[in-house]
Amino acid sequence: MQLIYWLAAGANMSEQAPKKMEAMFLPGVENNPQPGPYADALRMMQAAGEYPQIWHLFAFKPRATDHLARFTQEIMREPAPLTPWLRELIAAYTSARNDCPF
Repeated sequence: MQLIYWLAAGANMSEQAPKKMEAMFLPGVENNPQPGPYADALRMMQAAGEYPQIWHLFAFKPRATDHLARFTQEIMREPAPLTPWLRELIAAYTSARNDCPF
C-alpha cells in the first residue's frame, strides 16, 4: 500500500516514506474500545504498527459505525462502472492528496 501512497502523492521512489500519522488525541475514544470485532482488529493493527485512526471510532461505537462499514463495502466492492482496483486507487490518491495515510 505504501507504493500506491507514494505514487498517488506524486513522490519518486527515492524519497523517504510518508511521515508518521499523529495520534488523533481523543482519549475518551482511543482508550475505550468496546468488546467486539472492531476492537480485536484495532489491537492487531496496533501491534503491527501504523493504522488508520478511524478504527478507534469503529471500536468505540460499533453500532453507530456499522453503517459506515456497510457503505464503504458497497461503494468499493459492489458492481459499478469502475473496477474495485480503480476505486481503491482513487481512494489512495485522494488520501495522499489530503496528507492522510490510506
